[in-house]
Amino acid sequence: MEQKETVCSVAKKCGGCRYQGVSYQEQLRRKQRITEGFLKKFGKVEPIIGMEDPYYYRNKVHAAFGRDRKGNVISGIYEEKSHRIVSVDDCMIEDKKSQEIIRTIRGMLKSFKIKTYDEDTGYGLLRHVLVRRGFSTGEIMVVLVTVSPIFPSKNNFVKALRKEHPEITTVVLNVNDRQTSMVLGDRNIVLYGPGFIKDRLMGLTFRISPSSFYQVNPVQTEVLYGKAMEFAAMTGKERVIDAYCGTGTIGIIASGNARDVIGVELNRDAIRDARMNARENKIRNVRFVPGDAGWFMEGMAAEGEKVEVVLMDPPRSGSDRKFLHSLLTLSPEKIVYVSCNPETLARDLACLTKRDYLVKKMQPVDMFPLTDSVEVVCLLENRRTRPGRS
Repeated sequence: MEQKETVCSVAKKCGGCRYQGVSYQEQLRRKQRITEGFLKKFGKVEPIIGMEDPYYYRNKVHAAFGRDRKGNVISGIYEEKSHRIVSVDDCMIEDKKSQEIIRTIRGMLKSFKIKTYDEDTGYGLLRHVLVRRGFSTGEIMVVLVTVSPIFPSKNNFVKALRKEHPEITTVVLNVNDRQTSMVLGDRNIVLYGPGFIKDRLMGLTFRISPSSFYQVNPVQTEVLYGKAMEFAAMTGKERVIDAYCGTGTIGIIASGNARDVIGVELNRDAIRDARMNARENKIRNVRFVPGDAGWFMEGMAAEGEKVEVVLMDPPRSGSDRKFLHSLLTLSPEKIVYVSCNPETLARDLACLTKRDYLVKKMQPVDMFPLTDSVEVVCLLENRRTRPGRS
């Protein structure tokens, strides 16, 4: 008999975990059906890879701070489609230690006379707290998001916080004084430690700053990227493009089996982090280029350059037609497409398979248990260049 899933007390208000009350086996079955519904027309969808322990897996925990109707300080998650804070003490998918730190901060505010920010009146100081933990290294970063760079008794606050949680390795004050739904502002002031943490993934070290993109489920990320490398099946002779490279994680992992890797990304801050990560791991066969990956690939094609493998991990909206046209123009031997949305993946596969590509493998991975999200790694091979073509 399958075990019934424990239901979070604020599940209906929060809206984050749509599979509350559903056994994990049933969650996986539903995600398999959803994935097959979109992708089975392209071939066999392998059985989804789930987690051994599908709880408390998020290494990045964000809490909004405010007050309830009685004036009590609360912290938690915004109610779905609103800016009303749902008070959360124990989220079933967020790292336990990070949640403990947030509860400690909430309890410290009164004695330090720190007011929470009120969006309606514009009064108050503390907006959010973000905690990031390296599951492999144990390093912890606390980010205090405030509307002002002036934080009363900041040294004593940090000292008191670290007395309760000595495992905290850095504390950063992030200033966000804009009327925006974005959590983080542009300015960081380091209050303690180096201002970043490090974590290890697939034997490599990655530097994580307050705004760095880093997969929030490191256990399943190793599964996801491991499948991507298995599908790419590189021999050490390949030239690789890592499109939408972000902070360079997958491109750096691929570099160990490639001749050289070029990562392309529009976000210049992400490119800076990617270059830092390459230096951290003493990798010299990777370079990171700021710009549009589609234009970059078209430029390579125009110069007659060849690429054997393109790795791509686009946002939920998938790739646009211009990018796919550029990909078809460059015509790599293999495309390894990592998708967080089977619906937009199906749309993009329809475009690629109308031309030169065949879908060879599709592997769903459960990156976000208790939610309705699912990731898929897909391998496409070029009909014109694949081995054995007569």
